[in-house]
Formats: sequence, structure tokens, C-alpha cells
Amino acid sequence: MDHEAKMHANLEKVFGERDAARRLDAIRAIYAEAADLHEPLASAKGHAAINSAVTELLSQIPANFSFSAVRPALSLNHIARLQWQLSGPDGTVAATGTDVAHFEDGRIRALYVFIDQKGT
Repeated sequence: MDHEAKMHANLEKVFGERDAARRLDAIRAIYAEAADLHEPLASAKGHAAINSAVTELLSQIPANFSFSAVRPALSLNHIARLQWQLSGPDGTVAATGTDVAHFEDGRIRALYVFIDQKGT
């Protein structure tokens, strides 16, 4: 199971996709049907709810900002983590964090999004 590829695809094709229809297709391919998404201020369950939660998140981020991996994902058994950053077009880092995913049958069953506090 290539958890690293799924974690990077999630960052690019879910959190990096502003078109909700294309994002929903990616969610269906990457997440289990009854998947959970847990962010610091919200949780969502199921493909449609995860899509809505990401739409809401992206509405708060300038369109020219993008997420990128800080380093390759690491995995152990059915758990993987990916450290990421959100950067502006000039390369200025606006936020950093870590996604931790629990995989089941090759798809993300639960994703936990940790956002680093300033100065860490």
C-alpha cells in the first residue's frame, strides 16, 4: 500500500483543488465512503461533507496560495503523516501543519489535520 502517494494526492487533489466537482471525484478515490475529517474547528463525515468542509476552508485562503509537502510522508502499518505548508505566490509561508491519516482497505478512513501554532 502506497500511503505516501495517497497523502500527497490528498494534499494536491483535495486540499489543492478549488473546483468542488473535481475535488469530490478525488475524495471518492482517496477516502473511504464513511471517512471522517477532523480539523481544529470542524469535523465532517462522508464524501459530501468532507467536500463542503474543504470548500469552506479554501474560501478563507487567497486563490493564489497553495499547499505543498514539506517532506515525504511517513507511514507505519495503517497510519501515515504528512507535514505541509501553505504558501503565497512569493514563497512566504502563511501556515504549517501535519495531516495524520488512518487507512482502511487502501483509503483514508480518518484524517486529522493539525495546524502549527505561530512560533513553533
